[in-house]
Amino acid sequence: MGIANEKTVNAVVIGDVMLDSWLLGSAKRLAQEAPVPVMNLEATENAPGGAANTAANLVALGARVRLVGVVGDDPPGEELVQSLRLLGVETDLVTVPGRRTAHKRRLVASGQLTARYDEEDHDVIPAEAERELRRRVSAAVRRADVVVACDYGGGVFTPTVRGALAGVDLLVVDAHAVAPWRECAPAAVLPNYAEVVRLLGDEDDEVDRPAYLMARSDRLLELTGAGIVVTTLDGEGTLMHRSGCPPYRTYAEPAPQHMATGAGDTYTAAFALWLASGASPEEAAQAGQAAAGVVVRRSGTAICTRHDLLRALRRREGAVQTPERLAELLDEHRRRGERIVFTNGCFDVLHRGHVTYLEEAGRLGDVLVVAVNSDASVARLKGPGRPVNPCEDRMSVLGALNDVDYVVEFDEDTPERLLRMIRPELYVKGGDYLPEMLPEAPLVRALGGEVRVLGYLPDRSTTAIIGRMRSLPERLLPPEV
Repeated sequence: MGIANEKTVNAVVIGDVMLDSWLLGSAKRLAQEAPVPVMNLEATENAPGGAANTAANLVALGARVRLVGVVGDDPPGEELVQSLRLLGVETDLVTVPGRRTAHKRRLVASGQLTARYDEEDHDVIPAEAERELRRRVSAAVRRADVVVACDYGGGVFTPTVRGALAGVDLLVVDAHAVAPWRECAPAAVLPNYAEVVRLLGDEDDEVDRPAYLMARSDRLLELTGAGIVVTTLDGEGTLMHRSGCPPYRTYAEPAPQHMATGAGDTYTAAFALWLASGASPEEAAQAGQAAAGVVVRRSGTAICTRHDLLRALRRREGAVQTPERLAELLDEHRRRGERIVFTNGCFDVLHRGHVTYLEEAGRLGDVLVVAVNSDASVARLKGPGRPVNPCEDRMSVLGALNDVDYVVEFDEDTPERLLRMIRPELYVKGGDYLPEMLPEAPLVRALGGEVRVLGYLPDRSTTAIIGRMRSLPERLLPPEV
């Protein structure tokens, strides 16, 4: 699939900012006063939340970000501003004396979320703050490639402030109530399913949520005034509507509900950035889904980096590729200036030595390609009885490793043909020999690449493992399954 280009996107995020605090500890007994756990507090982790989390994700994904919003003159506001600056977000926040910065605290005892308590004001911001906020919004959007509005009902988006966003070319709105945004004619709105049901005025009694939404696609576009409506379906993924096109579905990988904190912010950030980078709406939806899938695997209010997202998107493409398709995919990576690392081998019985050197190889570049000898090639190189595992199995196991991006088969004794097709910036091998001993080295250098030999754990080889297994008495061998 297409991926956002190299141009640095200028993004402006406007909306309800908050501080997320995670109070972490262990619980080994119940309180005498009530059947509740007694938690021994061991650590507190603070992170930007709400619009601030969207801004932090945009920076991590490669955008230049300006955050406009409102905070109180209180410690949570100070902590939030400091954390945003450390993350590289340019803050342009109006301080309102006496107003509380939204602060959400979650208690996690022995890995289990036990309680959450919030401190926040929902009153409309004072007139003076409203005028100042509108001025800052108007100034910020003039230099923006994309504007993201995060409206969670925190009293920031008055009609006057929303009016400053009318006419913005690429306005992406994440709002609990999208109807008030209709006059701005946003490029895209991202409500969740419950918010859509309220917008339509229906009762939530449908079992098949995607079918329910598909039947009301035109109505959704009409009510929101948006070019694109993306409805998030929690663990079921998303459904995207746009005029003249059939609804487009993305699918989420299952994850515990308590791990989904901030996933919507991450989705919004990746979706908006990909649109601003020239991707199609379908590609943007896939990027958003992949980014959300990254953070739901992490604790706390997590952030998805550009490297995380590109790797997740490659996983969706599939690790095992044909040589021809792989060459096309790597051309995309090379156009973005990404460094391609190539290695090859039989990988007949994957062991610790393999994993260690593949991990090191993955750290030396942006994309790691592993070429695997075919069964016929292994038999010629290793002799009778090899390979132990067929090539399909060997490639599948390699493709499941976190550091491996692509796996491809070759039938020759050396990967010369693949090297000419792929032209890696770096060719690596694991072993105890010099680069000059590698028959592929002259070709790699002629193609403009570098050759490097990585360390290899002693006594960790497939041949040694098979030899030890064959030396075992027959009674000690594992039974065939």
